[in-house]
This record gives sequence, structure tokens and C-alpha cells, in this order.
Amino acid sequence: MSEILLHSESYGEIALDPTIACLIVRWHGFANSRNYRFLLNKALELYQLHSPRFTHLGWLNDTRHFGAMLSVDQQWANTDWNPRAYAAGVRQMNFLSPTNVFGQIAVQQYTLNTAKRQEYRLEVREHQSLEEACHSLRTHL
Repeated sequence: MSEILLHSESYGEIALDPTIACLIVRWHGFANSRNYRFLLNKALELYQLHSPRFTHLGWLNDTRHFGAMLSVDQQWANTDWNPRAYAAGVRQMNFLSPTNVFGQIAVQQYTLNTAKRQEYRLEVREHQSLEEACHSLRTHL
């Protein structure tokens, strides 16, 4: 991967990999509601800024070190952020599998919530390794 760091916070960072046309949101651990929402909103802003340069720009959430996610944030992602991401052109959410049970539960709940929505269709894919995620992004976008 040939990443360009676009934004960094203590709890996470956003990078662009032009070689696989992918925006990467890398979480460093637990993020409280304010920080979680800020980083996702910032990532969406950067996605909209950079997506015109690519035929299809992918989205990868590196959640290997992601922590627990509050239910209010699950609800916010499901009813507020996901529809905005879909409107911006995001059609697939890729996740690198979390290494801890709290992160695993958060990603599983996000996947279930997203699958139930009718007003947008985001395909959720979970990957066990960075290599697998990159291969999937190259072949499915």
C-alpha cells in the first residue's frame, strides 16, 4: 500500500491509497461519541473531496484496534451517517476484522443494522487481513 495521510487524531487517522483507489479510516482504539462522529464525518468530507479523481473510490475501515461502540453511535451511523455516505457515492463498506471482542461486536451490529435498511444499500464486507481487503477492493469496485 502506498498511503497518503490526510488527517490524524490520537484515536484514529484517515489515509488515501491511490494505488488501490481507497480511503482508509484506521482506528487506534476506543473513540467516544464526539470523536467517533468527528472522524467519520471528516472521512466522508475527504471522500467527497477525493472521489472525483477516481472511477470508483473504495472505503476501508481498519478496525483491528477498534473498541466498543455505544448504541447511540450505532443508531447515528445507521440513520444519519450511512444515508449521507450512500448519497456521496459510497456503495461498499470494507472492514479489517477487529482483534478484540468489543470491536467484533460493534462491527457485527453495524453489519446487521445496515442490512435492515431499505433507503440505502451498502454492501458490508469483512476481511481477515490487509492483503485480503486490498485484493477485494481491487476486484469488486
